[in-house]
Amino acid sequence: MKKSVFYHAGCPVCVSAEQDILKLMNPAQVEVVNLAGAKDRISEAEKAGVKSVPALLTPDGNVLHINFGASMADVKG
Repeated sequence: MKKSVFYHAGCPVCVSAEQDILKLMNPAQVEVVNLAGAKDRISEAEKAGVKSVPALLTPDGNVLHINFGASMADVKG
């Protein structure tokens, strides 16, 4: 089974959402990507449909935008 991917930018809203997601889901089934430290993955997130972070990309390709921490424009800097 493919993993879900949780994209975030390291802000307090994102870190809180990450902790909640990992409590709700099997952590082995979630890849956590902090875009602040992995700028090379920003285009991947955008191609998947991520408009803001924190966001969870499901194995089926659905993007679930959780709360609002930062827009992708903010993440790009």
